[in-house]
Amino acid sequence: MLRQLEGSHAVAEAVALCRPEVICAYPISPQTHIVEGLGELVKSGALAPCEFINVESEFAAMSVAIGASAAGARAYTATASQGLLFMVEAVYNASGLGLPIVMTVANRAIGAPINIWNDHSDSMSQRDCGWLQWFAESNQEAVDLHLQAFRIGEELSMPVMVCMDGFILTHAYEQVDLPSQADVDAFLPPYEPRQVLDPSDPVSIGAMVGPEAFMEVRYLAHAKQTMALERIPQVAEEFAQRFGRRSGGLVRPYRCEDAETIVVALGSVIGTLEDTIDEMREAGVRIGVLGIQSFRPFPLAAVRAALQGARRVVVLEKSFSVGLGGVVSTDVRLALSGLLLHGYTVIAGLGGRAITKASLARTLGEAVADRLPPLTFMDLDWRIVERQLEREAATRRSGPIAENLLRDVGAVASKVR
Repeated sequence: MLRQLEGSHAVAEAVALCRPEVICAYPISPQTHIVEGLGELVKSGALAPCEFINVESEFAAMSVAIGASAAGARAYTATASQGLLFMVEAVYNASGLGLPIVMTVANRAIGAPINIWNDHSDSMSQRDCGWLQWFAESNQEAVDLHLQAFRIGEELSMPVMVCMDGFILTHAYEQVDLPSQADVDAFLPPYEPRQVLDPSDPVSIGAMVGPEAFMEVRYLAHAKQTMALERIPQVAEEFAQRFGRRSGGLVRPYRCEDAETIVVALGSVIGTLEDTIDEMREAGVRIGVLGIQSFRPFPLAAVRAALQGARRVVVLEKSFSVGLGGVVSTDVRLALSGLLLHGYTVIAGLGGRAITKASLARTLGEAVADRLPPLTFMDLDWRIVERQLEREAATRRSGPIAENLLRDVGAVASKVR
């Protein structure tokens, strides 16, 4: 059924269609509307049987989800930014225990300084925690990925993060096609846990493991990710056949067949990139976009196959590894090992900074001409950066960086006026 919905409410209704039995909720922007929507559905009786548990922190949210999943319940939660970092110990426990919890991450920058706007720093910080990580391009895809997340997570007994850009998607109203309960029930069977705590057959979980078996445990986590690489496109195909639209999978190429330059990206920026690429194509530039839906497991073979015919690759990232550069770029370079391509990393949109078609066209034009530096921070204000570096060189007590920059921005803005 086609409906005009806020992204968060659409996700809440999609999760409800998956019949979760325990929802653990702690509010943090920009995911709050998701758990609020689910709370309303539980309170009204529209989602039943389901226990909605208000917890005292994000760490508690994941801990309750672990307990619920271990006891045999279909469990769900949502978080963002500092909330994800607060639950990190339990996030690792969930994957180490092989529990198929589904969690929405409404992507938001990590402080300090405090910032509530979108980038991918939070999810990227947990790229090695053992969870599947999928990135939605649109609210429709966010809806569809949650259905597939419960399906694959429960098949393989492993947790899944569905990542959607905070505010850009969570608070945007779009037309979304929500499936019927009957179709979701046919696609997603009732939860049958591979492991469950049973008082009649007591076992310990999360026991200490010494050197004699720890490496094997970690390898099995890797083996499950490898299995997921096969199942993700298969389940995406089943989804397309049942619901009549393609969503999810490993990667999605756009105008890449004859492209000399291909831009790699994740999340909602793909739509802006496609519009930019269309305009550049009209000007005769052979350029395309490769959207990555599955960041973990990372689809090395699929990325290599999509990019190997190009002359240059530009990875557009909404996070970065301080002291190194690109996060996604590192994985892309591994996929392209041995291929002689020009490679560029463009960091953009940090802390919610707008990624405009004009800036993209200018930056990609430089890449097409092979004039772009290997690592570029798009639309970085070098004036205030250099002013702060001069300040720190001049005096030891140079003051807090963020506050200094804000004052400098004000000074620069007043001079412009």
